[in-house]
Parts: sequence; C-alpha cells; structure tokens
Amino acid sequence: MKIVVLAGGLSPERNVSLSSGCKVCAALRERGHETALIDMYLGTGEEPAALFAAPIPEELTRIGRQAPDLESVKASRTEGGASQFGPGVLDLCGMADVVFLGLHGACGEDGRVQAALDLLGIPYTGAGHLGSAIAMDKDLTKRVAAPLGVRTPKWELVKYTEEEIPALAERLDTPCVVKPVASGSSIGVSVVRRGEDLPAALRDGLSCGGVCVIEQYVAGREIQVGILEDKALPSIEIVPKEGFYDYENKYQPGAAEEFCPAPIPAEWEQRLGEAALTVFRGLGLSVYARADFIVEEDGTPWFLEINTLPGMTPTSLLPQEAAAVGIGYGELCERIITASLKARKAGK
Repeated sequence: MKIVVLAGGLSPERNVSLSSGCKVCAALRERGHETALIDMYLGTGEEPAALFAAPIPEELTRIGRQAPDLESVKASRTEGGASQFGPGVLDLCGMADVVFLGLHGACGEDGRVQAALDLLGIPYTGAGHLGSAIAMDKDLTKRVAAPLGVRTPKWELVKYTEEEIPALAERLDTPCVVKPVASGSSIGVSVVRRGEDLPAALRDGLSCGGVCVIEQYVAGREIQVGILEDKALPSIEIVPKEGFYDYENKYQPGAAEEFCPAPIPAEWEQRLGEAALTVFRGLGLSVYARADFIVEEDGTPWFLEINTLPGMTPTSLLPQEAAAVGIGYGELCERIITASLKARKAGK
C-alpha cells in the first residue's frame, strides 16, 4: 500500500508525535509498504511525492525533556498563514491509500484533522472525528463515562483568568489534580497536595488555555489498558522513579518502571478491561485506544481518561501491551491500518 504517516503539527506534543511517526514509518517500510513521513504543520518544500523515498530523520526520534516552543515552530515555517496544514501536506495525503495518524494532542486527537480528511474522502487510522473530539475533552469524557457505571474521580470544570486564581484557590479542596481540559502527555497537569500550592498549579493550567478539570485526588497504582479491535489488551502498570507520570517520566528512557502484564489479580484485570471497553464503546470509538486508571489497594479502578491516538514511540505503552500477547510492532501497525479501513467503510 501507499501510506502517508502524518505527524508533528502545532501541538505541545509535537515531539512525541514526530518520534511516533518515525517509528511507524520505519516499521511500515520494513513490511514492504511505500511510506512517506510528513510534519503536518511544516509540510515540505519539495515535491511531495519525493517523501516516499526520503530517509527518516534520526534526530526526530529523540524526545527532549521539555515540550517544544511552539512560537519557534511557527517562526520556522517560511510559508505563513493560519492553516494547520503546511505546504504539500494535503497533496501528499491525497496520494495515499491510507493516512496513518501519528499525531498527538490538540491538533490531531481532537477530531478536526479526522473531519477534514473525511470531507476530502481520504481514509485515516484510528477513531472517527466525533468520538475523537469527545475523548479529547476530559470533562465531556467523564460526563459520558459516569452514567455508564464507570467510577471516575469527582471533578469540576473551571474557566478562569489570572485575576480569578486567588479566589478559586481559596474555594477548591486539596488534595486534587489540576488538568487542562484538552491536553495530553500530562502537559500542564499538577498534583496538588497542599492549598498553598494551588495558585501555581492554576497558573500552569492557565498557560494551557485556562480551562481545566479540577479532579479529586485518588491514591493508588497507575495502570493503563490498551484496546485493539474492540478487545482489551493486557494492562500495564507504571511506577515513576520520582513524582508522578508527567511529560518527562513518560518519554525519558529509564524515568519510570513499566510492568506488563501488570502484577495484579485476574479479577482486577477483568474489571479494568471491562471499564476500558465500556468507555471506548460509550464514546463511539473504533480501532484502538488506551484508557488510564488509578487502582486503589482493594482493586477498585478509577477511570481518568482515554487516548484515541496513543503513543507509538520507543517507550510507549500500547506497543508493550500488544507485545505481551505476541503482536510485534510492525504487525500492530498493520492491524491498526486494516481495522481503520474497515471502520471508515462502515462509516465509523
């Protein structure tokens, strides 16, 4: 097949996306596909078709400790304009049998790119535009999940300005977790244990848009469950060596220990898988995803969020979960493509 891997974009998670895209592109080429990698925002200054034979930039596989400076990214695009699609991107996508979405974050996981490709009649991988949009919004996701019987920490959606932070910090209870409503990779997320730390956490949230979910803090084990083709994969437990599972601990090799399958009783595993599938189906998702949970000492799972385009980097969790049931990285990419083409034909 002729496949375009769409990565990068103008998102705080662009470096994660580029790393995922490089690995996916290399795996698909190894399996005999004619595959091109392109940065959605920067595009290409050459003939788009030439990217099918272009080498994969080694430097893009590495993820720095900090999220990228998006103003610098904007400045590096010689062709200005407000479009999220850089020069040559849509032309290249139009040449493909399918576009593999290696995107992460607000310019790729929120349904807008999916909707644009739908209108152009270009097949793509992962969930459709509506499910993607709902799943990207942590508040809307919880509003869907809670009535389905999935336990989720209490939460409140807050929209605020700098001037409102003191009053907001005075009103909110701690411990809590401050989460930008539509970000990923734990960017802008703060675990707040003391009231005096709330103003700083809210300022971090303000830098990500000023619309946050304030979530009840639940102590327990961090366990995540991948879903592939409407089936739960073995769970994976993450144990950061320091702090919580933030951006740095997610993507720096050795920053966290990961155990797959998670060392938990079979009944816990079943409960987690059922909860993950309930959210997946309730949101109308398709193909694959990854649901995040906190599990208390008695095995009670608390659903946090679900990711419709989980990372495919060298340290990502979904490929590890697939490997636990004998699905190698290249086969995983193939199965995502096959399932996605079926979903698009079915109008999902």
